[in-house]
Amino acid sequence: MAMIRDFNLIKQEVMACTICESFLPHSVNPVVQINPKARILIAGQAPGRKVHESNIPFNDASGNRLRDWMGIDKSVFYDPEIIAIVPMGFCFPGTGKSGDLPPRPECAKKWRARLLKQLPNIELTILIGMYAMKWHLKKEMAANLTETVRNWKKLPTHIVPLPHPSPRNFGWFKKNPWFEREVLPSFQRKISNILDRKI
Repeated sequence: MAMIRDFNLIKQEVMACTICESFLPHSVNPVVQINPKARILIAGQAPGRKVHESNIPFNDASGNRLRDWMGIDKSVFYDPEIIAIVPMGFCFPGTGKSGDLPPRPECAKKWRARLLKQLPNIELTILIGMYAMKWHLKKEMAANLTETVRNWKKLPTHIVPLPHPSPRNFGWFKKNPWFEREVLPSFQRKISNILDRKI
């Protein structure tokens, strides 16, 4: 009961957080999906505009591609007792010249370690993009995102680094066909094995 009480308290604090408000061009609106029973953690970057407006994580073209990569549908993806979605920044940071701005760093510093302690059943952590990789992998990260994803076999088996599934990344996918050929089949097997196990 104590853990559930702690989880509910922290979640309430997260949803009421305004630490980055003065830096955000839009309203404060933390978007996370979290439950202590979750077995898969998706560590993304930050909500985009569509997610900010809908309050639904990965409710966009990036989410469609990510679900395809995982081999699951929305009913599984949006079940918080299966999948936790905890981005590096909880609020939409705004748009820059070449896409969305980076997640605000204050968010991870204040909340990330505390929230992850509330997820004792995570079996697989999916790292999407450079910011998530840097925070979770630290010294295990390679020189850049591409090399980190390429070296996925050298990482602990419960961690999978992925490029961002955004349509803006079309050039990366075209330059790196090994990703869909080598990484995704193993990734989908890991997802399937977790979902097939009844808890």
